[in-house]
Amino acid sequence: MRYIPLLISLLLVPLGIALALWLPFWGGVLAALAGLVAAIGLYDVFQTKRAVLKNYPISARLRFLFEHFRPEIRQYFLESDHEETPYSREQRALVYRRSKGIEGLRPFGTLRNVNAVGHEWINHSMAPTHLDSHDFRLRIGGPDCTQPYDSSPLNISGMSYGALSPNAIEALNWGAKIGGFAHTTGEGSISRFHRKHGGDLIWQIGSGYFGCRTPEGAFNPDMFAETAADDQVKMIEIKLSQGAKPGHGGILPGAKVTEAIAEARGVRVGQDCISPPGHSEFSTPEGLCAFIARLRSLAGGKPVGLKLCVGHPWEFFAMAKAFHETGITPDFITIDGAEGGTGAAPAEFADHKGAPIREGLMLVHNTLVGMGLRDRIRLIVSGKLISAFDLCRMFALGADGCNIARGFMFAVGCIQAQVCHSGKCPTGVTTQDPGRYRALVVTEKYQRVANFHRNTMIALKEAVESSGLQTPQEFTPHHLMIRVNSREVRSAASQYLWLEPGELLSGTVDHPAFAKYWDRARADTFAFA
Repeated sequence: MRYIPLLISLLLVPLGIALALWLPFWGGVLAALAGLVAAIGLYDVFQTKRAVLKNYPISARLRFLFEHFRPEIRQYFLESDHEETPYSREQRALVYRRSKGIEGLRPFGTLRNVNAVGHEWINHSMAPTHLDSHDFRLRIGGPDCTQPYDSSPLNISGMSYGALSPNAIEALNWGAKIGGFAHTTGEGSISRFHRKHGGDLIWQIGSGYFGCRTPEGAFNPDMFAETAADDQVKMIEIKLSQGAKPGHGGILPGAKVTEAIAEARGVRVGQDCISPPGHSEFSTPEGLCAFIARLRSLAGGKPVGLKLCVGHPWEFFAMAKAFHETGITPDFITIDGAEGGTGAAPAEFADHKGAPIREGLMLVHNTLVGMGLRDRIRLIVSGKLISAFDLCRMFALGADGCNIARGFMFAVGCIQAQVCHSGKCPTGVTTQDPGRYRALVVTEKYQRVANFHRNTMIALKEAVESSGLQTPQEFTPHHLMIRVNSREVRSAASQYLWLEPGELLSGTVDHPAFAKYWDRARADTFAFA
């Protein structure tokens, strides 16, 4: 039975040849196809690398074919509307509708089980407000910042040129320009495609110091100062770690380093772009503070912040102690959750490294409140946010602003094919192949970027109004409700422990994380002292 497909193909060869005597075309086609299939079957029998092919010649190839198309078959035909892999059909459809300006209303009621454990909602008010605008502005800039930035509370998260195609970068930045929000560059620095349309930029500085590096890969202050002086650059973000692969460096092979990538990153064409796991400019929390102050000075007083995924609690505690002892604080901190995205990451890192966004945000927020520093530092979060409810939840847990990456990728056409690392993106979003990325037409897609932002902000405004508030930052843990079992719901205010302002300075803290690690953290080292 295992060899029946091979035997049939072998028998069809002479049959096709005989048929060709009466019907030359069709007989020739049959003989050619049967001969090709027979040749593949004979190869399967005699090859030694795959046992399943040897035992099931020809028919086993269907297994590999279906396996190849399994993600697409599952995504389009089998998964439910709420099954997140990593984004559900419902989430993707929401972005597509909002980016196209299509009505986002839902008939007949919710599709969710509101009695399921873990279900969350935001409480509404019997006295809703009425706001004139959805253009909420967030001033970012601490006491040492002389050029604060009035930011949208929703911006594009860091995605480098090189990971994204030139057309995708153009569309994102043009959309940010007309929509009045900011575009984070990613650690690949500022490319010619970021500059083409003049949208506000948050320049991300990673451990490779791309765009401001010496030929040896060290930080170059003169190059940094020259680029930071550009009016398009509104803020500087020092990237310490990334949610999807925290503590992991990266390499862009020289074969992929084109002229435009080399120009943006300050390397030679064909040279490997290496991002070390850690920075070479500092090795202690106090050194980090000095680097923050140095960049702020070189940037002419523009806001300088950090991006990190929370790891060892004592390391952030050490940073907070250094902020307090040196008096040098970042103007903002972007907290990336472990559920954040990336072009490529080892499975162990993507699945099991770093704190999820909720735990990371709450630890950072509590620490800064307890140190009396929270009013000096804005907190921005990123990591699998899509809807206005996602934003409300983050505001309720302590965030001031939010960044979205993959949602804006959906807006320019991403279909979640999950082949970002292969260079074969079917929509031209994550490829450097001109034959593929030309299909992403910038003049069509930039408006969708702006639409997604505007319609999400309108939905956020409606959520703020229905809760009786004036700004998104007025959401508190009391507004966020969580079902903890079939008979009980609790607010985030009562489900979690929250520190009082200055509580860490008093030395008496009952919070388990602080009780265990706070005294072991020192401003002069990241080590567990």
